[in-house]
Amino acid sequence: MAEVEEEVKSGGGLVKIILIVLVVLLVGVLSALGALFFTGFFDQAEADAAEQAIAELEADIEETEAVQEPEKVTKEMAEEEQFKPAYHSFPTPFIANVSQSRKVMQVSLAIMTYYDDRVLTAIADHDFAIRAAILDRLRMVREDELVEADFRRNLQEDLALIINEVLEKFEAFKFAAVEEVYFTAFVVQ
Repeated sequence: MAEVEEEVKSGGGLVKIILIVLVVLLVGVLSALGALFFTGFFDQAEADAAEQAIAELEADIEETEAVQEPEKVTKEMAEEEQFKPAYHSFPTPFIANVSQSRKVMQVSLAIMTYYDDRVLTAIADHDFAIRAAILDRLRMVREDELVEADFRRNLQEDLALIINEVLEKFEAFKFAAVEEVYFTAFVVQ
């Protein structure tokens, strides 16, 4: 009988250890859940408030960006003035060396536009950039090109494209502001 009592006592000790371990685990899990609950981990309202605050900040940023963009103003023009051409002449001639030659080319230019004074003002404002771009193109002219039949017409078209590119870059024009480029003088020596 003493043997049976020893087996029961030793079995009871093992059950106590298991129960103590389970109680310790249960207390640990409950204390972790309680800490999360009291810190607001399970509160959906705070998460919603944070998302709402972020949405408000994004809306403020969009409003600020909209305010910072300049307002575009369109000028109303009479029907008969709409297609009246305006001209601008560059005051000083363009002088460039002919590529792979000892010759020098001197060109005086004028431009024509159908748009209002904004284009002429933009051309005057960006005179240095336009002159630099035109001179870059003129210095690429070779002597054998000078005798081609369509050389001057092709050069005029190239220069119109170059001027429009400069204006699009600096003025953000979304249209070809310069319609035509004219040579008012063209000398090769």
